[in-house]
Amino acid sequence: MEIIKYCKALADETRSRLVNVLLEYELNVGEIVQVMEMGQSRISRHLKILSESGLVDVRREGLWAFYRASDSGPGRDFLDGVASLLEGEDALKRDRNRAEKVIRERTAATRQFFDDIAPEWDRMTAEVLGDLNLGHEIRERLPDCACAADIGCGPGDMLEILAATSQRVIGVDNSPKMLELAEERFSDDASMSLRIGEMTHLPLRDEEADCTVMSLVLHHLTRPIDAIREAGRVLRVGGRLLIAEFDQHENELMRSEYGDRRLGIPREHMLEWFEMSGFETVGVTEFTVNMGLVVVVYEAEKK
Repeated sequence: MEIIKYCKALADETRSRLVNVLLEYELNVGEIVQVMEMGQSRISRHLKILSESGLVDVRREGLWAFYRASDSGPGRDFLDGVASLLEGEDALKRDRNRAEKVIRERTAATRQFFDDIAPEWDRMTAEVLGDLNLGHEIRERLPDCACAADIGCGPGDMLEILAATSQRVIGVDNSPKMLELAEERFSDDASMSLRIGEMTHLPLRDEEADCTVMSLVLHHLTRPIDAIREAGRVLRVGGRLLIAEFDQHENELMRSEYGDRRLGIPREHMLEWFEMSGFETVGVTEFTVNMGLVVVVYEAEKK
């Protein structure tokens, strides 16, 4: 019986604590060790039991593995039924607080990384994209509209492209240094609004934008679907979402040198996230670039 399997998997204090944390966050083993304050071998043993039971999913990318409570299936149904029992326990609250601190430190480290490499961003991007003129490809797919937003705008290369087809342009980034570079380029442009914020909590009103672009940014997120859903919130019905993203790959250099959280995103996952977030996919085009990578440009419309 499934319920016996699930109950056995949770019949241990450490595994219950792990599930409590993984219901809210996707973490790698090192981060889990930091949260739980236990040895890696012990953590790995309990994660194996939870994974085999179907209560925890593991996402493997190259040399890394990331763990999160199962998102679907009977295991998720079981977790939804017991989640309320975990909320009031003081010890479990402390675990969640430590996990939140780890996430804050990770976010701060990512922001610092992009602040540090901001002056070199154009060069680094050219090294990866080679002969691909990604701005041109996105420009060809942009509709003429009143308001367009570039989410994760960096130093502003895509903002200039959006300005050619939009009356008003909004650029959002979580790196102050990147926004400073963008401000230097567009300081005299009254139609340009630059805003600091996270891709998963955009500083835009509901349905403020007619078109939204996310260019090579989703692989920096733990849960890209949260950013796609947030894009859906700020887009009007019928609005266009353009995403350029690396297809799944195994080039660890992108993690160590370019600060990537994910080694690309599988195409089937992206299409599934569109459907789950209220978008209809209207176009998918791939481009082979340097370093054994493939860039995929997705076009979707908000239903």
